[in-house]
Amino acid sequence: MVGFFLRVGLLWGLSFFAQANVHLVTPKGGHDYVARQELEANLDRLVERAHELIGVPYRWGGMSEKSGFDCSGLLVYLYRSEVGISLPRTTSSMLKGQGKTISPPQLKRGDAVFFNRNGQGRIGHVGLYIGEGQFIHAPRSGKAIRIDSLSNRYWRNSFTTAKRFHGH
Repeated sequence: MVGFFLRVGLLWGLSFFAQANVHLVTPKGGHDYVARQELEANLDRLVERAHELIGVPYRWGGMSEKSGFDCSGLLVYLYRSEVGISLPRTTSSMLKGQGKTISPPQLKRGDAVFFNRNGQGRIGHVGLYIGEGQFIHAPRSGKAIRIDSLSNRYWRNSFTTAKRFHGH
């Protein structure tokens, strides 16, 4: 499908064309389009579902509400179940795979935020940006899924990059 555009009327008889579809890159490098309204509804569900999972325990290698999640398993689960996008299983594969790299001022809800937690340059943690400077993530063993702030000193200092998997 080719991207469709809507004519939007403004005051004084002026108008412009707004893109009605969002371009997506599929996991295997293909291309697709989804209606902007549908994408927004999917992102609303993605963030709502992430909130519902707060308190679920961390489990290394986990990918389910019943057994728990690790950080990348949480994003794989959310994107597949709420947006219909299959992400690579590991944090490093997500970083190297599909998606658009995003700078902090461009962050939108649903973006993946990546962190270097060991101080040695290796990215080993990912969370889901939910807006207003906050993200939901599965932090580590002994902890549960929770919300943290990117303005928190620890997370601000370990933040490395972000990616958008849901269209641009």
